[in-house]
Amino acid sequence: MRAWLLSVLSLTLLYTGCSEETKWSAVDRLIETRFSDVSEITTDSLAERLAASDSIVLLDARTLEEYEVSHIPGARRIDPSTTDFSEFDSMGRDAPIVVYCSVGYRSARVADRLQDAGFRNVSNVRGSIFRWVNEGRRVVRGDSTVREVHPYDDTWGDLLNPSLHAYEPGASIKK
Repeated sequence: MRAWLLSVLSLTLLYTGCSEETKWSAVDRLIETRFSDVSEITTDSLAERLAASDSIVLLDARTLEEYEVSHIPGARRIDPSTTDFSEFDSMGRDAPIVVYCSVGYRSARVADRLQDAGFRNVSNVRGSIFRWVNEGRRVVRGDSTVREVHPYDDTWGDLLNPSLHAYEPGASIKK
């Protein structure tokens, strides 16, 4: 019941004229409550780890359409609804896996499933790609650096700087 109320409150805050900080706090709290067993990593920590090492398995848990607009360099796409992690069977169960999506909800769900499958070193990116790109960090399409990100939808896309919205590769829109 508490998780449901928090979900309703979070969505209400997204639809109202609250500050961006208040909206992010509500979304972060929703994810923390729903996926309390999933470790989180900040965008700052992820940037540091990516700069220091290439041993992280970075997973983008968004749709193919979202991934094709842009993604964090080095990320592999994983279907956000998957329950089959057999492609990772060759990795050790302690391999560092970091998952992100648009704001962190779908990736937290994937991280939770990975943990259920026996992976022990899994983290979800707090704020995911929206926070990453809002902070001015690099995203790519193929080998090219780009500025735009798929906004998922009008509600969640409100957390992404409007100048960064694109629903398909190369087609930026302004709100």
